[in-house]
Amino acid sequence: RLKENTKIGRAELKLSLGIFSIFCLSSKSFYGTFDDSSFRLTENYNFTSGLYLLKGEYQNINNKVKLNYIIEPMSKIGMIWLKYFPFVAIIGFNSFFFFNFKNAPNDIYIVFNLFFAFIIFHSRWNIKRKKKNLEQKFIEIFEIENIDK
Repeated sequence: RLKENTKIGRAELKLSLGIFSIFCLSSKSFYGTFDDSSFRLTENYNFTSGLYLLKGEYQNINNKVKLNYIIEPMSKIGMIWLKYFPFVAIIGFNSFFFFNFKNAPNDIYIVFNLFFAFIIFHSRWNIKRKKKNLEQKFIEIFEIENIDK
């Protein structure tokens, strides 16, 4: 199943070179490398790169596959950026308006602060959703049973 569902390539490079994948579309669900005992996969997006890397090892014992895997962020700096940039933006925006437009109407502050609050909640939700979707897709495609958490 790994061969059928994985486009071969270094998952770490998919993060930086993901934009070039629009020229070679693929129907395979995962992008990464694997060998006889381990794998490193991310989702195979055609226009963006995945946020998470699925790393693991597997063994064939008595015609049953024993699997150990973890899901970790592709880029710790990128993940920090996604989580905390909206906070920096809200502080920067409010500082800019406070120091440059002292008589600005309160409606401007309310509208933009609500917008940034939405961005904060959306970015946190989206990060969790992508991790959950990667694991669900992995479990579904490879028909994994007996998950111990």
